[in-house]
Amino acid sequence: MNKISKISLIAGIHTSFLLIVLSLFSCGKHGRHPNIIFVFADEWRAQATGYCGDPNVQTPNLDALAAEGIAFTTAVSGTPVCSPYRASLLTGQYPLTHGVFYNDRRLIPKAPTMAEILKANGYATAYIGKWHLNGHDLGQTRAEGRRSPVRAERRFGFDFWKVCECTHDYNHSIYFDEQDSLHIWPGYDAIAQTRTAQAYIRSDKQNKPFILLLSWGPPHDPYQTAPEKYRQQFNDPARIRLRTNVPDSLADLARTDLDGYYAHIAALDDCLGDLLEAVKTAGIEDNTIFIFTSDHGDMMYSQGMTKKQKPWDESILVPFVLKYPAQTAIAGKVTPLPISTVDILPTLLGFCDISIPATLEGEDLSGYIKGETTLTDRAVLISCPLPFHQWNYRAGGREYRGIRTSRYTYVRDLKGPWLFYDNQTDPFQLDNLVNMNAYSRLQSQLDSLLSVKLRITDDHFLTGQAYMDKWNYKWDEHDAPGPR
Repeated sequence: MNKISKISLIAGIHTSFLLIVLSLFSCGKHGRHPNIIFVFADEWRAQATGYCGDPNVQTPNLDALAAEGIAFTTAVSGTPVCSPYRASLLTGQYPLTHGVFYNDRRLIPKAPTMAEILKANGYATAYIGKWHLNGHDLGQTRAEGRRSPVRAERRFGFDFWKVCECTHDYNHSIYFDEQDSLHIWPGYDAIAQTRTAQAYIRSDKQNKPFILLLSWGPPHDPYQTAPEKYRQQFNDPARIRLRTNVPDSLADLARTDLDGYYAHIAALDDCLGDLLEAVKTAGIEDNTIFIFTSDHGDMMYSQGMTKKQKPWDESILVPFVLKYPAQTAIAGKVTPLPISTVDILPTLLGFCDISIPATLEGEDLSGYIKGETTLTDRAVLISCPLPFHQWNYRAGGREYRGIRTSRYTYVRDLKGPWLFYDNQTDPFQLDNLVNMNAYSRLQSQLDSLLSVKLRITDDHFLTGQAYMDKWNYKWDEHDAPGPR
C-alpha cells in the first residue's frame, strides 16, 4: 500500500467515527431539514452583476434573486484560485490546514466534509460539474489527471455524480457518472448541466432533504465560447464601459475579453432562472436554501493584470446571494459584512440546526443572516501561500497574507507591508496608503489585526517552498521559484 493510500485509509476511519458522533448528537433531528442548492461559477467576479451596478452586464435573474434574498457585497474568496477555494468550501478549513494551496493537488481530508456531514443527518447528496480536487496519480500529467474519473472514495459523500475533474472546453465537455462511465455534455456544458440539475430537483428524493452542488465552468476563459445567441448580445467591444483601474494601453484587450465574459454570464443567468423555476414548480421553494456564488474573480486587466490569485478586489470578491423564503427577515437584505469561503459550511449547518464539528475553522453566520445576532464588521483572511501558473514567481507572483474588512484591504508580502486601501474612498484601489504617515496609526491597527488572524489560524507565513516541502509536493513546470 503506497503512502497516499495509507493516509486515505486512516483519514477515512477517523472521518467515519466523527460522522457517527455527529449523527448521534445532531441538533437537527426535529422536523425536516431545508434542502440546499449551491450553485457556483468559475471566475465570476462580484463587480460583474447588475445589482452591484455593472453597466454592461445582463443578469436579471441574479438581480431578482438578490432582491428576494440577502446579498453579501463583501463576499471574499480567501485564497482566490480554483482548487484551494473548493477544498475550503467542502472542509470549512483554510488551505494550510487541508493542504490544497496549489491547483491540481488531491484533497485528503482528515475531518468530515460537507456532504459527509449532511448525509449523516439524512440528506441525499448530489454534485454536477467541475470538481478540481482529485489531483493526478503518479505517472500522470496534469492534463491526464483532469480527464480522469474521480473514484467513489474520493467523492466525500456525494452520491449523485455527473462530474469532470476540470475542463474549459465548454462545447465538448466530458463528465463521468457514478459508475465512472465517460459521457459528453450535449452543446454548451453549463446549459446541459443545468438541465440535469433541474431533473434532479424535480425527482423523488424518498422524502429526504437534499444538497445539490452545481459547479459551472464559465465565465472562466476561453471567453469567446458562449453560445452564439449570447455572443450576439455582446458583439460590440467599443460599447463596453471599463473600470477606472484598467490602463488605457490595455483597453482594447479588456473590451474584447469582456465581450465574451459577459456573454458567458448572460448564458449562466438564463440557467440560473431555469433552476429557480424548477425549484418553484417542484413545490419546494419555501424550504430550500438557494445560494449563488463563485470560486473567485477575474482581474480582467484592472491594475493591468489578468486572472486570479491577486489580493485586489476584482480577484477576491465574488457574488454571494442566499435565498431562504422560510426566513422572511432575509428578503431584500444587502450587507457589506465580509463572509469568507471557510464561513460557508458552518453557516449552512447553522441554518440546518446541525452540530458544527470543531474541525471547521470558519464562523457560523446564520444567526446574523436571520437577524438574531448583530455584527458591525469583521476581518476575513486573504492569502496566497504559493503563487503558481499564470501568476507564478516568474510572472511576478508573490506570497502574501492580508485582511479584508467591509472598508479596508491590508496586505503583507514576505518583505513586510505591501498594500493598504480605503475601499470606501478609493473603490478602484488606485491609491496605496501603505507606510504613509497620515495613516500610520490605522495601518498599525490593521497590521495587528492581521497578526491575530495568523496566530489564530496557526499560519507562520513561510515561503511557498517551505509549504511544498512540508506537504511533499512537486512543482509544476515553470512554477518553481528562481533565485531570490
